[in-house]
Amino acid sequence: MPGPVFFKQKRVGQFGELFVMVKFRTMKVDHGGSSISVKGESRITPLGEKLRKYKLDELPELWNVLMGEMSFVGPRPDVPGYADQLLGEDRNILLLKPGITGPASMKYSNEEEILAFQSDPKKYNDTVIYPDKVRINLEYLKRRNMVMDLWFIILTIVGKKPKYSWI
Repeated sequence: MPGPVFFKQKRVGQFGELFVMVKFRTMKVDHGGSSISVKGESRITPLGEKLRKYKLDELPELWNVLMGEMSFVGPRPDVPGYADQLLGEDRNILLLKPGITGPASMKYSNEEEILAFQSDPKKYNDTVIYPDKVRINLEYLKRRNMVMDLWFIILTIVGKKPKYSWI
């Protein structure tokens, strides 16, 4: 597919600092679409669909981990705009380094499929999924420990969802 191999985008990191997250590009260049992705969109390339299915598009984020901008486990880094909406206790999520995987991203590993069945995917994301991710990430902040993080990494690798009551 024509265009760059990597997709680079500003994301909100720890303490609200912006950084450039790197992923394999899975969409057509200059698609001009929303930051919300829905399964089956025409802007997603055939190769991109396969990369997304197995989460291989996330591999370049290891660079962000090496640079100290991300962690293996934590909340997924938001695009600017979403983190700006966090108020009160919800802003505590920004105390954490964003992660390649985490409890909220594991619960919503099929988010694109969920959104594909909604009449207004952006509204559903903003009113249902995003608030639930905030709740899960706040709970993760309270409970996190090394053993739990290792468990999330293992579950991510084997493709299973965690079965904690708070997720």
